Amino acid sequence: MSDTTRLSTKGQLVLPKALRERHGWEAGTELVVEDRGDSVVLRARRPAGPLGWGDLLGAAGYRGPRRSLAEMERAIAEEAARGR
Repeated sequence: MSDTTRLSTKGQLVLPKALRERHGWEAGTELVVEDRGDSVVLRARRPAGPLGWGDLLGAAGYRGPRRSLAEMERAIAEEAARGR
């Protein structure tokens, strides 16, 4: 995929909506900027290190319908891909 955007006078870029949606990037998403000499790479910042107890609070209070292990693993993988 190739799109064109323009750098503003403040050094800001607008990423095309289709690109943001494909990567699950919403307002406030932190992106890592990698300078590769003749190009620049953007990637979502991943959480540092393993999750702590504070990250898990609220998970035990789920009251919705039962989910299969496959459904849970798919949801976890989707959220991990979004960088959350």
